[in-house]
Amino acid sequence: MAKLYFRFGAMNSGKSTAMLQAAHNYEERGHRVLIAKPAIDTKGDTSIVSRLGVVREVDFLITGGTPVRNEFARRRAEVQESGADEVSCLLIDEAQFLTPTQVDDALRIALLDDVPVLAYGIRTDFQTVAFPGSRRLLEIAHSLEELKTICRCGRKAIFNSRKLNGSFVFDGDQVAIDGDSVTYESLCGSCYLTESKGMLGASV
Repeated sequence: MAKLYFRFGAMNSGKSTAMLQAAHNYEERGHRVLIAKPAIDTKGDTSIVSRLGVVREVDFLITGGTPVRNEFARRRAEVQESGADEVSCLLIDEAQFLTPTQVDDALRIALLDDVPVLAYGIRTDFQTVAFPGSRRLLEIAHSLEELKTICRCGRKAIFNSRKLNGSFVFDGDQVAIDGDSVTYESLCGSCYLTESKGMLGASV
């Protein structure tokens, strides 16, 4: 029986790099994979871009209204019609941006279509509030694996802090893709509380 995996970590923990390595491992052994990401992640447009500079085009983008299982079935059929090997795995980057319904679809792909789904993402936003997609993955994934990174102080980073033009900010929309003005820094709990003056959660 195939499984749904959620591999999560703070920003800069190498999630995209790990996902691309997983794809390489499958393909090195002659297996075919499909790679997807939510369209809301505009970083790299239709590509996965790791912080080590590795870039790979996705097989399909997931919009807010996309039934993931339907789109996977369509792409899988295209692979089969082309005469290529059967799809052995679906890999999803930035899985925190999935809707709970789309996460449920990922579980159906694993259980009903017997194709493993490896989802990579972060648990919480810059206010330490869980993304809806991540919350659902934590609830139903067969396997949870934390990818670790370190804070500037050397301790394990668990929170994602947002910077606007270089200064820490603790209010705003849940989603703001990093770019020229918005960046992120992974912090341990102590450093996060220091920078936020003790605030935790959007309602504080």
